[in-house]
Amino acid sequence: MKTIVIGIMPQEKIRERVLAIARGDYKPKPSEPKVWFTSMKSLAEVLSDDNRTLLHVITENKPESISALAELTGRKPSNLSRTLKTMSNYGIVELKREHNHVRPVAKATEFHIVAA
Repeated sequence: MKTIVIGIMPQEKIRERVLAIARGDYKPKPSEPKVWFTSMKSLAEVLSDDNRTLLHVITENKPESISALAELTGRKPSNLSRTLKTMSNYGIVELKREHNHVRPVAKATEFHIVAA
């Protein structure tokens, strides 16, 4: 499993960076973060101890659905669904739609954090 590089930068700087990339003025290096947070606090909320444990449970048990993951973790499916959706938005988890359920897949359990 790969390590995800995460960057922390103010929203206005992230916007400037994205626009510079879109204009072709800046080409990011492969080693640069692809996932950005606007503060250490927002990063800490997404990668809390509970959520990192959740990633390990997903990796080790490979649950077939959010309901199966809820049974493994003792968390409510609605709570898990919200958490997984947030993590999916940042590219940390992939939610694969299969038949009539959604299977969570952890894309990483290790992170390299760069504070800009």
